[in-house]
Amino acid sequence: MKTINFTVEIIQHGTDNAGYVVFPFSTEELFGKKGQVKVKVLFDNKVPYRGSLAKMGKSYHFLILTKEVRASLNKTFGDTVEVSLEQDLEERVVVVPEDVLTIFNAYPEVKLAYDKLSYTRKKELMLWITSAKKEETRERRKQQLPSIILEETKNK
Repeated sequence: MKTINFTVEIIQHGTDNAGYVVFPFSTEELFGKKGQVKVKVLFDNKVPYRGSLAKMGKSYHFLILTKEVRASLNKTFGDTVEVSLEQDLEERVVVVPEDVLTIFNAYPEVKLAYDKLSYTRKKELMLWITSAKKEETRERRKQQLPSIILEETKNK
């Protein structure tokens, strides 16, 4: 797998607390793709990240830098970052906690709908469940989960 290295400035998206870096190469030449490219990244030789190069209507591809990544790097908008990047061909799997699997076993239609969600959305939902500080919050979120999943996938 070919590793691509470059140094680039962290750009702020409008006035949001959202940052990204521009990918300064052709994804079509490097990866044979014009659209989204899943990648594994190492920032400043210390902070790993799995994400995607995306175009989203732009003439170039870019990579989002989450606030967590920026905090780990101790960097902000306008700073430069070293990027070491390679295409990510591994399957992306979200670990589903046992108590959520119980819900999926009880409601197979919810599991089928969940399987249609993107990797990122699955990850967000499981983080929402597991990040609850109190057990009653976790239980309430688990009760809400089936309707959230079914609502998000009803037109897919």
